[in-house]
Amino acid sequence: MPASYAYLGPEGTFTEAALRTLPETATRELIPYVSVQSALDAVRAGEAEAAFVPIENSVEGGITTTLDELVAGEPLMIYREVLLSIAFALLVRPGTTLSEIKTVSAHPAAQPQVRNWLKRNLPDAHWESAASNADAARLVQEGQYDAAFAGEFAAARYGLEALETGIHDAENAQTRFVLVGRPARPAAPTGADKTSVVLWQRDDHPGALRDLLGEFASRGINLMLLQSRPTGAGIGNYCFCIDAEGHISDRRVAEALTGLKRICLQVRFLGSYPRADVTAADLRAPLPGTSEDEFMAAADWVARCQDGRF
Repeated sequence: MPASYAYLGPEGTFTEAALRTLPETATRELIPYVSVQSALDAVRAGEAEAAFVPIENSVEGGITTTLDELVAGEPLMIYREVLLSIAFALLVRPGTTLSEIKTVSAHPAAQPQVRNWLKRNLPDAHWESAASNADAARLVQEGQYDAAFAGEFAAARYGLEALETGIHDAENAQTRFVLVGRPARPAAPTGADKTSVVLWQRDDHPGALRDLLGEFASRGINLMLLQSRPTGAGIGNYCFCIDAEGHISDRRVAEALTGLKRICLQVRFLGSYPRADVTAADLRAPLPGTSEDEFMAAADWVARCQDGRF
């Protein structure tokens, strides 16, 4: 495959800024795509080695466009994640004043992060969604809108100026991005890992979700994301996107996935990969009875019982 990474473009997006924090990008061609879907399809078609896309933000949770693309279609796998602190700038054509702004644009995920600022400062401005924040800046450059919410770094790229900077409704807002490629063997565990899966219930019955979550809870596995997404099979039919602590090579994670595969209609493994928020030294000790050594000791005891050596 070409030594290239696809990403949600155009140039000047927060996605590009986060992608450039990966050391290996120095040896990759970075190719912007107009949507998350087209970036991921480039990987499926062999046009790119991997795609880098947003998947979650700390204000609105999971980014549904990305989740839905990972749920459907030819399977892909997550290999890396990056966290980027997000603050917006209000980009305008040079000379534009705040009172002249009647239309503003940005990616839909940006709106919840600047809603209160808009209400205070531009209460009468009309919001228009764009494919990305950088694309909104491009549309401002072309005269279609008066202002765009984007990274301050995008101003020079599109010949705009930052009328306001540091815009955010929530302090310490972050967006999580993931590097996605074709399925292969996961990287070795680091001790601070995350495993992502999609689960489909076999049937809808009282306690069905509890049964799924119980496979994690009974093994002391903490969940970091739980989001339902419609399957398209009718109202009330959902699958569940889950991020769980640990690596598929950990005994407790492997046992949980085994149990889920047994009770679910379908399980899609999206990868085990290093966490971007903590290191192994930062993690709390596992609950009693859920450490790797305790799982191995329990398995050894069962084996001895089977051999009559108890």
